[in-house]
Amino acid sequence: MANKLELTWYGKDKEISVEPRLLIERPELSNTGEAPDTENMLIHGDNLLALKALEADFAGQVKCIYIDPPFNTGQAFEHYDDNVEHSIWLNLMYERFKCLYKLLESNGMFWIHLDDIEVHYCKVLLDEIFSRQNFVAHITYERSAVAGLGQGGYLVNTTEHILLYRKGTLPDKINLSYEELGFNIIRRYNRYVANFGSRKLIREFTAKSNGESVKVYEHTGVVIETISLRESKKRETEIRAAFAENIETLFRGNRVQKENEFQNDIISGFDKDKFYSVDYTPSRGKNKDVLTTLYYNNCELLSWLKDTTTLNNGMLTKSQKMTTLWKHSEIPKADIANEGGVSFPRSKKPEQLIRRIIEMSTEPGDIVLDSFLGSGTTTAVAHKMGRRYIGIEMGNHAYTHCKKRLDMVVSGDDKSGISKAVNWMGGGGYRFYELAPTLINKDEFGEYVINPEYSAEMLAGAVALHEGFTYEPDSEMFWKQSHGNEKSYLFVTTRHLNAVFMDSIIGSMEDDEYLIIACCSFDKGMDKLNPHIMVKKIPQMLLESCEFDKADYNLNIIHPPVYEDEEDCDDES
Repeated sequence: MANKLELTWYGKDKEISVEPRLLIERPELSNTGEAPDTENMLIHGDNLLALKALEADFAGQVKCIYIDPPFNTGQAFEHYDDNVEHSIWLNLMYERFKCLYKLLESNGMFWIHLDDIEVHYCKVLLDEIFSRQNFVAHITYERSAVAGLGQGGYLVNTTEHILLYRKGTLPDKINLSYEELGFNIIRRYNRYVANFGSRKLIREFTAKSNGESVKVYEHTGVVIETISLRESKKRETEIRAAFAENIETLFRGNRVQKENEFQNDIISGFDKDKFYSVDYTPSRGKNKDVLTTLYYNNCELLSWLKDTTTLNNGMLTKSQKMTTLWKHSEIPKADIANEGGVSFPRSKKPEQLIRRIIEMSTEPGDIVLDSFLGSGTTTAVAHKMGRRYIGIEMGNHAYTHCKKRLDMVVSGDDKSGISKAVNWMGGGGYRFYELAPTLINKDEFGEYVINPEYSAEMLAGAVALHEGFTYEPDSEMFWKQSHGNEKSYLFVTTRHLNAVFMDSIIGSMEDDEYLIIACCSFDKGMDKLNPHIMVKKIPQMLLESCEFDKADYNLNIIHPPVYEDEEDCDDES
């Protein structure tokens, strides 16, 4: 298209027609626990094929997508051969992005985690798919303060990048957990509010100074964790459910904060062994937003404006704009290497990071998708947070890592990551799926034939998927096997279609009903027998719709193709 700004590369013009495959549940690998109706999905198989398989049922339904694809760094990792030629990486990611965009809900959010090798190319690529106005932010994520030790090169790289796009409108508020907010606010005081607990309104009145409402709350279940400033990489293990007698020295010295007379009166009525918070609008100063202050032992522990955060049923909702610099020290972490009970050297992301992303993007019950699941962090966190999820992993660690990790989450044996913060005790479940084999392949004579591994039911479901119908056999009419709209149907059969068979169908059809019959063979003239019936022959009817007999579209390509005009080009893209 003329005057269109876009990124080009070798192979972009060669469109990939991906075969929509069936997803076959493996009941022996599923773990439904005490949730027999669970909709959570763990899928093993090529993620492009799997994404295509999901389109029919999940297009426009996924609220949050987070992916952490191979970075294309040219390094060989234990579980990924991350050495993909640049143009191939772009081409294969491009196809995945298009599928992911279709799956995303109308107001969903898309996050992609990269390093600086491909992030800038990826930004231009995503601008093309999502449009530039739907770009939200480029987040710089500090992996670790010491992540660059031992690196060569001119500069030491300790950061990665997260690109965020929206599909529609952004939420009015960004949800953050208590510990996220508490950590960010009082990190400088060497104390971390691990849990603000719950609070109950005990008093409400109108301030005489400005006529504004004042609300007083009593807290239960507040948890404070000590953080060692001298050892920034280690955190003390002691969790304090209540402060010691020298509480005043922990935060702001031996002072009682007194903004004005009415505040001092409120404080004087507090029991010294309880936690309280007060919401009020200051009578002085330029800022007239509501201020929330947390107290213990008549001492102010921390204060924050309510336009920054709002206490609401155990959740702090952050409505001010977050910064795009996410520091290692600002995301509370546990022992990342051992989170989930699986080892994934140099590739595992902390559960707290994924929790932040899911909290910012979703509400309980929303669907979260990760098509580069890796060690299973995203599904583990989504499970603990009460979100539905779809996780796709093409490698063998779908079994050795992802399944193992989710089984521990379901049983409650996973005490790592965010488990303590969300009080995870186990429960829920998931279903394990494999991709069906290709529907059509070649026989020994080079002829296209239906894959003999397909049963009659699988064949009917697969053809319905290709033709855009929903496979849902009618209990009374055998030919109403799959339905399109209210009056259109698809019937797939391996029987030879003759006049007798056709008459048995025509006699039971209503005047306003339409039917497609897909069969392997039929008598001459059967395709013109009735204007309401279209007869197609399989596999011929499907051969031009997509690529068949393609095992995978993986990114693990070591030797890139050589193009004839490569010598004439200075750059691939």
